[in-house]
Amino acid sequence: MPTAAKLVATLALAVVAFAASLALRAVLPDHIAAGRMVEVDTALGAAVGWLVMGRLAGRGYSAVVTLAVRSVAVLTFCALMTFAIVEALERAIALRYSDVMEALAGMVELFGDYALILLTAPLALATLLIGGVLAALLTEAVSRRWN
Repeated sequence: MPTAAKLVATLALAVVAFAASLALRAVLPDHIAAGRMVEVDTALGAAVGWLVMGRLAGRGYSAVVTLAVRSVAVLTFCALMTFAIVEALERAIALRYSDVMEALAGMVELFGDYALILLTAPLALATLLIGGVLAALLTEAVSRRWN
């Protein structure tokens, strides 16, 4: 059911994902094409904001940090998995893998590679964590005010 908290969480986490994607795109290695990374991450941020952060709002200000970390973790996992799957599919179409198991192993390896890139981008990590906490605070305030 739509609520004001879900709407605010959707918009806030989409903005956080957008900003983090821009910060990460600036430090991507040359061999990785950014493509539609910013748009996909923004859409994932909106979805996670609605489904996770908005749904869990209203538990009090003491749970805000937990809500922020949980939402950012789900967003990060979904984004990394999305880009690993897309890259693995592109490689499979180009016949770089000999069988399905090799493609799945390649996908897991790509997930790890992308996670390492994210972990070595302090601005993107700070944007995710600080922005997530601010988004959760705003969502909680809206939840208390209008729900």
